[in-house]
Amino acid sequence: MATHWTLGCDAADPHALAAFWAAALGYVPEPGYDEPDGASIVDPDGRGPAIGFLRVPEGKTAKNRMHIDIRVAGEPPWDLPERARLIRSRAAELVAAGATLVGEESYGDQLGHVVMRDPEGNEFCVA
Repeated sequence: MATHWTLGCDAADPHALAAFWAAALGYVPEPGYDEPDGASIVDPDGRGPAIGFLRVPEGKTAKNRMHIDIRVAGEPPWDLPERARLIRSRAAELVAAGATLVGEESYGDQLGHVVMRDPEGNEFCVA
């Protein structure tokens, strides 16, 4: 049996960052978690890990050593043009929600993933 775990994240504004990631991942606020300097979101289906956000005084200073990949295209085999459309569409939605587009990475002539930053500058990818 796998161990239950939570991804812990530092944040300048934990509630705003939690709201962004809840929208990005289809998560909801964790019931019963009400802290002024922290926020937690959970998978409403109970399958994914919880993600906690804790207010810290220092800002982000370097590239993330670990990041989230949002996988919108499902599992292979893919219809590659449809996969690219799904990735770019989701990236555009996330920009509208406060993310920043960094760039696209390709494998040969096929879109591999889109690199983005969340509202506090944390890198993540849409694939």
